[in-house]
Amino acid sequence: MGVLDHVSGIFDCSRGSARHRKHQQLQTVQLKVRIDCEGCERKIRRSLEGMKGVNQVVVDRKANKVTVVGYVEPSKVISRVALRTGKKAELWPYVPYDTVAHPYTAGVYDKKAPAGYVRNNQDPQVAQFARASSFEVRYTNAFSDENTSACAVM
Repeated sequence: MGVLDHVSGIFDCSRGSARHRKHQQLQTVQLKVRIDCEGCERKIRRSLEGMKGVNQVVVDRKANKVTVVGYVEPSKVISRVALRTGKKAELWPYVPYDTVAHPYTAGVYDKKAPAGYVRNNQDPQVAQFARASSFEVRYTNAFSDENTSACAVM
């Protein structure tokens, strides 16, 4: 069977569509797109449903979030939305509020984020704001109520 698959792959005339799909993985791509009305929602949904490899499109207008499930690449989905609708699209930059250590730091907190979400702090530029340095930790613990050998002045 292995030889037969190899020979049929060499003489395949279908331009590699079935062979190409085997190598791509089923992905879930989440996008942030500004959606103002039902017309915008319908335009985004139709542009993505017509894309090759897309299995499902879910549009959440309240959160300005579009979820695409299928055999697609995130960069192609973003360019398709921008080309067909004229709207700026980016990968979903938010994570749930509970997963972040310091949700109120300057690089993580975002006023435009949906309720219960903050910016993803996996970005190295943002992550440096979200972590306390050892200098800060040392002085914070020195004056803590839980520290039994803390300063007696307090």
